[in-house]
Amino acid sequence: MAPRRLVPPLPRTAWVVLSGDALSAVGSGLTLPFFLVYLSRIRGIEVELAGLAMATVALAGFAGNPLGGWLSDRIGSRRTLIGGLLVAAAGAFSITLVQAPWQAFAAATVVGFGAAVIWPAQDSLLATVVAPRQRSSVFSVRHATLNAGFGAGALIGALIADLSSPASFVILYLLDGLTFLAFVPILLALRGIGNVVRAMDLPVTDAGSAAQGGYLRVLRDGTFLRVWLLTALLIAVGFSQTHAVFPAFTTGAGGISASGLSIAFAANTFTVVAAQLFVLRWMVGRRRTTGIVLVSACWGLTWIVTLLGGNLGGTALAVVAFAAAMVVFAIGETLLSPSLAPLVNDLATDELRGRYNGMYTLAWTTGFATGPVIAGAALGADGGRMLLVGLALACGLAALAAWRLGKHLTPAANTVEPSEVPLGLPAAQEP
Repeated sequence: MAPRRLVPPLPRTAWVVLSGDALSAVGSGLTLPFFLVYLSRIRGIEVELAGLAMATVALAGFAGNPLGGWLSDRIGSRRTLIGGLLVAAAGAFSITLVQAPWQAFAAATVVGFGAAVIWPAQDSLLATVVAPRQRSSVFSVRHATLNAGFGAGALIGALIADLSSPASFVILYLLDGLTFLAFVPILLALRGIGNVVRAMDLPVTDAGSAAQGGYLRVLRDGTFLRVWLLTALLIAVGFSQTHAVFPAFTTGAGGISASGLSIAFAANTFTVVAAQLFVLRWMVGRRRTTGIVLVSACWGLTWIVTLLGGNLGGTALAVVAFAAAMVVFAIGETLLSPSLAPLVNDLATDELRGRYNGMYTLAWTTGFATGPVIAGAALGADGGRMLLVGLALACGLAALAAWRLGKHLTPAANTVEPSEVPLGLPAAQEP
């Protein structure tokens, strides 16, 4: 038996979509670290208002995620994705014009809404341009290329950004908008490449069943609701806390500098890019719920290591400990990508795929919105250490929920399959 390839074989259409996604990720990496700094230091907006404007980006997802899912089912995921990219580009360009707080809120809303429409549309498109057995592979590759794009963008942004030069930040946001726009012709080039992509441009009204129930049908899927709740919990105690409690604790009680924090996040990004495909190869043949249990374990360990690092008094060893925590978190990320999103798309029906992805991404938005609220309340009460203990325990609860979820899944939906198409079977989705 030939050894499995490290880079999984995927259809050309999938690589085209992944390349455009990576390009737009470079633009996001250029600006994500600087939004708060840009509004407060460059545009002179009070930091409290700047923070609220930043939160507006996430809040826009509560409207954008369901709409993106609905549009994907009605007009096709490719067309919906193009629309979201145009809106996000307009938002990025409008940020360069911000002079007053209301303008910051308006621009942040446009950017957040566009990004929220993009997410379910792109997930639906990726799940459709590959064979079902290749979904774990394509979402894993996407996670690796996405992080590579973010990392490259952050490095370029660090070279351009200059607090003494407002024009440098204008350049960053112009480049961000252009990377959104650059994805559009890539998607337009897909037109006519294959039957699958053409099918994704067709509304599903002729199928009839999509119009009967819509999101209500998704909400009646008890197994999907279990996945939704598990996702919201994982994001609230995992991803969202890397942006909320981790920076505050490590630079506060942990005593490390901003450069030390940057090292920790760089270690996270590098680990994801380096390890993702190896983890995917290891996951082949294993249960997706096993992957989610291990995600929960990794993230629980992350908060324990972070707590221990807080006792090292801001020394170089503390920086090493916090970087190690982010490496462990990254391993969890690489286990999540072949497990959760592919599972959602295997549970989805073709006529409701957009709505399933819209609800799934809404679970992420919910987790990202609630996580900082919990962190802020705990940190405000000087309870950072207790919060880290609570997060580790919550990760244990997520592991238990993932284990129980396996009892409600079919073996096919719960197994990471190899991306290679076996001999004798058609190479589905190939143009």
